[in-house]
Amino acid sequence: MPLLTLTSDIGSPDYLVGAVKAQLLQANPEFQIIDISHNIPPYNYPQAAYVCRNAVKNFPDYTYHLILVNLFEKKPEQLLLAFHNNQYLICADNGLLTMILEETPEIVIGIPLEKTAIKNTTFIASVMGHTINQLVNGESIKNIGIPDVKYLEKRHLRPTLDGNSIEGQIIFIDNFENVIVNITREQFEEQRKGRSFRIVFKRDEAIDRISESYADVAEGEKLALFNSAGYLEIAINKGNAAGLFGLKSFSEKIRQGQLSYQTIRVYFE
Repeated sequence: MPLLTLTSDIGSPDYLVGAVKAQLLQANPEFQIIDISHNIPPYNYPQAAYVCRNAVKNFPDYTYHLILVNLFEKKPEQLLLAFHNNQYLICADNGLLTMILEETPEIVIGIPLEKTAIKNTTFIASVMGHTINQLVNGESIKNIGIPDVKYLEKRHLRPTLDGNSIEGQIIFIDNFENVIVNITREQFEEQRKGRSFRIVFKRDEAIDRISESYADVAEGEKLALFNSAGYLEIAINKGNAAGLFGLKSFSEKIRQGQLSYQTIRVYFE
């Protein structure tokens, strides 16, 4: 059975999640649909990219990844179908594709949308389902749409590096209010060069070692580790780091007068 993943900013309480799946199953009742997340915050490209990037790499080759995030930032004229590292991705032409992949896709095809159609979410889902069904039935990707199409590109959110420090941005806060920063283990070690370090946030809060698990510190103590996706994480053992330290993710709205922090700095010594 064709394996499809579904990521969106629709929100779990909305009927549209079920309606989208219904449209896909109308295209092919054999589709096996796996939910990644439907709670991507609206307009939060860095978080959407982080979630999709780290989900995609865990799936078998030739999985189809449908990304319904910020579909209507501009009037939709086409969808993008990409093939990269033996995975298919289909999404809006809004810049998110290159943020997810962090590089230029191997193949990108434009899927034109009918000019006279009412371009709502269920219509987009039906086009995605039809497109994937063509691939499943053996149609070449280059025959489905417009090859080598021009499309919007956005850069993924990179940390700022210099010889003695890294400045990262918070890109995700999980259900336990653990804070994920856009600094990978590889970037950290490359900059560290065996030196000691301090991870600094909220003015006077600092951590000077990397833990292997939450249990490495006493209950209620703060820690830093690299999560299963390889990104720096700030946490509290059995506590809520984001809430306690006033940490917010990049692009998250901050209320006027609220003291919040979105930047994490690592100093090497």
